[in-house]
Amino acid sequence: MQILKAYSETLKTYFEQILVTKDPVTLYEPISYIMSLGAKRIRPLMLLHTHKIFGGDVKSVLPLAAAVEVFHNFTLMHDDIMDNASMRRGHATVHEKYDVNTAILSGDLMLIQSYGLISKCSDSPAYTDIMTTFNEMSVQLCEGQQLDVDFESRDNVEIDEYIQMITYKTSVLIAAAMKMAAQYAGASQEDQEHIYQFGKNIGIAFQMQDDILDSFGEKAAVGKRIGGDILEGKKTYLYIKALELSDDNQKTKLISLMNDPHIEDQRKIDDVLNIFKATHVRVYADQLKEAYRDLAFSHLAELKINESDRVELKEFGQYLLDRTV
Repeated sequence: MQILKAYSETLKTYFEQILVTKDPVTLYEPISYIMSLGAKRIRPLMLLHTHKIFGGDVKSVLPLAAAVEVFHNFTLMHDDIMDNASMRRGHATVHEKYDVNTAILSGDLMLIQSYGLISKCSDSPAYTDIMTTFNEMSVQLCEGQQLDVDFESRDNVEIDEYIQMITYKTSVLIAAAMKMAAQYAGASQEDQEHIYQFGKNIGIAFQMQDDILDSFGEKAAVGKRIGGDILEGKKTYLYIKALELSDDNQKTKLISLMNDPHIEDQRKIDDVLNIFKATHVRVYADQLKEAYRDLAFSHLAELKINESDRVELKEFGQYLLDRTV
């Protein structure tokens, strides 16, 4: 869609300038690799568009956009290690293509690079506020990742705990990217909060769509193995809601399937998906996803921006939820 295409070439050119493979090649090449894996770069593109909406110059905020994308890919590189994931966007993960130590160190460097990119905007009156937003998001993202790990050993995760986890692990980065752009452009405090809430709630819906695709998508489209969350013991909304809706036999079987490491992978995926389908959890997941979309749109309606910009943001939000990849 147009909102994703408008600045893609500008962003691509900027990344080509800053992501240079140099010695030691073994440190820098994995960074170029993960950054080249066909990502849509939704977060930096939305940052650029938000900056424009509030009257800012897009080229001046390119370092912030790049910082967000480099940071995002750093988290993915380390997340893949923790999940023992073999595929990312249809390609081998960094630790599979190279090794775990390389993925850890290259990821560490990407975190440092993201702060270096933000520092290029240090002449902005909003620099302190931007750094505060970025740092708060970074802490919350780590907290969300730890909650996700903790949930793997629990059977009694509640839906509100799941929502808190995905808010911190996924949606606050989208929200922070948009707020940082608004801060740099000099938007009002009220508009900064509304754009943050739009990003946060559309981000929650975005992650729920990811969870749905992990169980009900097509591997060729999604770019990773279907059922990966099941194999990793992830307590997604689908699992939590299935436990709530299951009869005693289904509940016992579902808990056993998720906790038994000796069951053959495909059998585990198939048996869990059969319970998901029998309890119709996808219907409930779609309804909750749409509720968060509507909450995001309610904040969008409060923004003091041009109506054409509002329409574009709304179309973008719906695009994220209609996607199949």
